[in-house]
Amino acid sequence: MGRPAKLRCVTHLPTVGLFKPAGIPANALQAVRLSLEEVESIRLKDLDGLEQEDCAQQMRISRPTFHRVLESARKKVADALTNGKAIQIEGGNFELAQRLFRCSDDGHEWNVPFEAMAQKLPLSCPICFSGNIQAQPLPSFGAGRGCGRRFRGGGWWRRNT
Repeated sequence: MGRPAKLRCVTHLPTVGLFKPAGIPANALQAVRLSLEEVESIRLKDLDGLEQEDCAQQMRISRPTFHRVLESARKKVADALTNGKAIQIEGGNFELAQRLFRCSDDGHEWNVPFEAMAQKLPLSCPICFSGNIQAQPLPSFGAGRGCGRRFRGGGWWRRNT
């Protein structure tokens, strides 16, 4: 029996959990599953343009592990794009680096307990009920510190399925 996988630090949660080709019902499509750490690896490397070493440090994993996660994610995205499959984003082995949310309309900030986030991400501000909310990094998150609360498992936060 091998050792358990090290949890990867995720700092940004995607706002949607399903991408699919237009005009085809989701239940008629095959889907590839991207874990949250795979989405985070694509975000850090391909969107933010960081070097792999910096990406690995942010995710609190080794550079070779980061490379494996990134390659897996890119292969799944390529499969979905070239073969007309849906992309389902869910689960994985990760630590969540954020659970502070801010309403862009009224500036209200609030913490969402990790256990509540494991059930569902907040969809609106609890004060003005605006859906214009943004996840904020926790103030304690920084270099050399832990990433936050831990989670392993399946589709706990799917919102758009």
